[in-house]
Amino acid sequence: MLNFYKYLPVSNEDQDWGLQLLHAGYHEYKPGHEYPDADHPSHHRFDWQKGRILQEYSLVYITSGKGTYHSQQTGTLPIEGGSVIMVFPNELHTYYPDPDTGWTEYWIGFNGPNMTRLVQKAIFSPLKPVFNIGYNEPMVNLFMEVLDAIKKEKPGYQPLVCGAAMYILGKLHSLAKQQIFQAGDEENIVNQARMLIRSNLEAGISPQDIADQLKISYSRFRKLFKEYTGMAPIQYHIQLKLEKAKEELVNTTKSIKEIAFDLNFESSQYFSSQFKEKTNLTPIEFRKTFAVHLREGF
Repeated sequence: MLNFYKYLPVSNEDQDWGLQLLHAGYHEYKPGHEYPDADHPSHHRFDWQKGRILQEYSLVYITSGKGTYHSQQTGTLPIEGGSVIMVFPNELHTYYPDPDTGWTEYWIGFNGPNMTRLVQKAIFSPLKPVFNIGYNEPMVNLFMEVLDAIKKEKPGYQPLVCGAAMYILGKLHSLAKQQIFQAGDEENIVNQARMLIRSNLEAGISPQDIADQLKISYSRFRKLFKEYTGMAPIQYHIQLKLEKAKEELVNTTKSIKEIAFDLNFESSQYFSSQFKEKTNLTPIEFRKTFAVHLREGF
């Protein structure tokens, strides 16, 4: 694959999608090669010894070789083949390959409110800018699809590549979380817990009961489950019960009290409050809206 990069214009319509791709590229740096290339536009060319500050986000996937990343917040971090570097706006940083190995990099640069929200929610943080996901063929293919699309710049390409960029971010987050659980039996514990919750929706099983069955302390179970799924066991359980309740409301004639009782909610009032919090509708409103649609068809 030939070295390639491109900087992209963004229309007002493109901005409505919540994420805009500003540049992307691929480059293979041989051992001892100048880094970065002198032919980059001046506003993105930098002296790796002094660093630089960008006004947008960048993802740099190092698929081979090794090197170094440095920022004021993290200090110096090693970069291995299979590392993804996330560069944050207004962050003084630098990264560069080891002159003995060089490296191969794919990158995308982007901005937009969708990414801002992810950072505000601490899903991504400048305190953790490096993800070690290994060489991942589907991830490489996503970067290549973006590069292919921007080479052609066909009508509507910006929403297409922005969707790919969001998918890359989601995949990166997922792969990074999976790496955390590869070394032990944590994934098996969480999978068993999810199976127990799903198979006991109407049996009143508690998170403590599940921890007891898995023979681990409740505090460890809760921490592990939340790290893996993003929610506490009780929240996971309640959301599944609410999904079951939706089916009951639309497809049966059971009363609200009966549904609440069958699904082991503390009371029909508690069930109704939880239901409205998640759906913005009371159970009665939900039944009236969707049961009517079901009877009348499309």
